[in-house]
Amino acid sequence: MGQDRGDESAKMAIDSALVRELAELLSDTGLTEIEVEDGTRKIRVARTITAAPVATYAPAPVAVPAPAAAEAPAAPAAETHANALRSPMVGTVYLFPEPGAAPFISVGQTVKAGDTLLIVEAMKVMNPITAPAGGKITAILVENAQPVEFDQPLVVIV
Repeated sequence: MGQDRGDESAKMAIDSALVRELAELLSDTGLTEIEVEDGTRKIRVARTITAAPVATYAPAPVAVPAPAAAEAPAAPAAETHANALRSPMVGTVYLFPEPGAAPFISVGQTVKAGDTLLIVEAMKVMNPITAPAGGKITAILVENAQPVEFDQPLVVIV
């Protein structure tokens, strides 16, 4: 048992400054875990992110328009978003090809399959989002330069 205690104390001799630095790195970068290996010593620092903040964040934008009487018709429109064209990636959406230009689309406009509807910038790459089929634009669900999440509804085409 004496040897086991010696081994345990050797394992417990960790660099607390390194652990703090790794924890700070997790916080700064938004990562959930980091592992560092130095010879036979391995240090893993992890944090858990609960789904609760995400769940509370998502309803917040929906709750903001609800109190306004003029925005009340938007609630039924949310149900029609099931058929909306969704973002294929996380990024920033742009409704204009360049600053000062006319928007790619507007509500009421008819588009053909393959027409560019908007751009999603991800990692400094401009990704055109095209119409999967022809139809009429009935709603644009995002604003210019707005951050978007993967699978977020962008445009409704009927």
